[in-house]
Amino acid sequence: MEMKTLREQAYEANMEINRRNLALYTWGNVSAFDSGRGVFAIKPSGLAYSALNPKSMVLVDLDGKIVEGKLRPSSDTDTHLVLYREFQGIGGITHTHSTYAVAWAQARRSVPVYGTTHADHCAADIPCTDIIAGEKLENGYERETGNLIVETFKKAGLDPACNTMVLVAGHGPFTWGKDALESVRHGVILEEICKMALLTVSLDVRAESLPRYIIDKHWERKHGPRAYYGQ
Repeated sequence: MEMKTLREQAYEANMEINRRNLALYTWGNVSAFDSGRGVFAIKPSGLAYSALNPKSMVLVDLDGKIVEGKLRPSSDTDTHLVLYREFQGIGGITHTHSTYAVAWAQARRSVPVYGTTHADHCAADIPCTDIIAGEKLENGYERETGNLIVETFKKAGLDPACNTMVLVAGHGPFTWGKDALESVRHGVILEEICKMALLTVSLDVRAESLPRYIIDKHWERKHGPRAYYGQ
């Protein structure tokens, strides 16, 4: 993959979060990763989407060094860096402050599998991390946010290849995928699942998760070895 192509991928994905109304003003960022080179392209910090172009994307290596670009990378760069190091096989990461996902993050609540829409895309509750500990800030807030996500997945025994969404308590959502555009797609799906879940509990605070056999059925029919959904 050429460096220029990586920057174009990141640019298109960042424009997609704007088109999908996942971010107001500058409230979001997407990165695109080239695992062969160990480099990712990410949105520059604080720039409006209307001011972006492929050349404005900043290339950063897994040591956090800027490889190419004149602008400062996103303030969330170190979180992306940790996830690329720890979650093998992902090629894109999206972070937004989308309304419904942030509402669950601010309530510090994981999202139960209330319905089949959720189960189609994730066969487990969407995890919410603990609130980040104050002493962790000395090691770098964004880097420790990444570590917190990784720790949350390890504790819950979740596979990031199958569970592509997380809520960071008090902060907001991160999603990932095989490439940058897929990570945005998962961000859109997460926002809709969070909206549905909030409406569900507003109608019935005692709403329960789906039975395990229905969750597994909906996941397997799309993602299992005998999947039959689609063409």
